[in-house]
This record gives sequence, structure tokens and C-alpha cells, in this order.
Amino acid sequence: MRTQQLLATLPPEDQKRLLPNLKPVTLSLGDVIYESGARLDSVYFPTTAIISLLYMMENGSSAEMGIVGNDGIVGISLFLGGESAPNRAVVQMAGHAWRMSAKVLREEFARGDALHQMLLRYTQALITQISQTAVCNRLHSVEQRLCRWLLLIQDRTKLEELPMTQELIATMLGGRRESVTIASKHLQAAGWIQYVRGHIRILDRQGLEGHVCECYGIVQAELARLLSVDQRRS
Repeated sequence: MRTQQLLATLPPEDQKRLLPNLKPVTLSLGDVIYESGARLDSVYFPTTAIISLLYMMENGSSAEMGIVGNDGIVGISLFLGGESAPNRAVVQMAGHAWRMSAKVLREEFARGDALHQMLLRYTQALITQISQTAVCNRLHSVEQRLCRWLLLIQDRTKLEELPMTQELIATMLGGRRESVTIASKHLQAAGWIQYVRGHIRILDRQGLEGHVCECYGIVQAELARLLSVDQRRS
């Protein structure tokens, strides 16, 4: 479970107990994990996949609320007392995940032990990410938001080259494709990224970190703080 940061924070005996209830699954680009308002029957712990949490408007437009990678879990409504989620979850980058049934998750959460505490702490980190994304989309430039988004994705994949089209990025950032095109050209001119045929290669991470808004640091610091709390207790 070392490739899944949340599960890796659990004590060895908890990991051993959970393992028979975790099914490895392969997720393809564009797979819908759940729709807004749909009943949830499973949760997912991504290992190499990246999943976007999207808010869908009545006219069909959407904006990303948050991203979940190997640092998180998809389906928090199940242990927060809800049967469905108000957002849509879509695979943004193909990869692998662990899947657990809703029934098992509820039973494990009710034990009130390390898994219970870990899930609550992750929920706090996710709320921070969603809140900061809303602030970022309102106050910061497309260039800064693009830097934040690229850094968050790379942190969760450890890849230098990301399979991302500008149309997909525009959807995730809730902006116009033209704005993302201009922003990516500026980042490319600075020598920080290279965009070729649906792939973005990060050439200078320090350059992106120097240009990104404070939202990136806030989100990452909160996640690291909460995960380290679990590790000290385990």
C-alpha cells in the first residue's frame, strides 16, 4: 500500500485487515466514477490515476472543485452520512486505484480507530483544497492557476510529462480555451513548460513554483500536516 499515501499512514495491522477488502482496478481517461446525485456503492483510493471532482451546471458547463490522486479517497459522502455526492467524479488521468465497497467502508469507519481518524483528517484537507480553489479562481490570473494545477498534478504523479490537452485544462480551470492557450504560451516562453501534441512537459519546476500563487502552498502544507499527524500516531 506504499503507493497510496492515505492507506500507508495506517498501522500495519489495519492495513493487513483491510487488504482483502481492497480490489485493484484500472481506470481509463474519461471514466465517470459517479454522477452528481447518484447513489454511491464504492469508494476509490487512487494509486496512479488522477480523478477530478467537477461541479456541473444546468447548461452543461463544469469547473473543477478539486483533484484526488494517491493522496486521497474518492467518495467521502459515504462516511460523512450521505448516500450521494453533489458533484461529479471523472478520471482525468488514466491509472490504477484500490476500490472498497460502501458496506465495508462504513463498517470500518464505525470502528472509530486509525482509519476513522485518517478519513476525517483527509476530509479536512480536501475541504481546504476546494475552498482554496474557489478563492484562486476568483482572485488569481489564469497563468497562476495553470501553474497551481500543473504542480498539484505533478505532485500526485511524479511525472515530468503530463498527457493534457488545452481543452481539458480549460474545462478543469473553468476558463476559456483561448485564455489557457495564451497562458501556456507565456509559461512556455519563460522556459518552464513545453506543450506538444496534447502533452505538457514540465522543464523547470522551480520556475513554476516561483510564479504560482500562494494557494498551491496552502493546499500542500495542509495535506502534509494532516498526513504527518496520522504517521506520528501510527
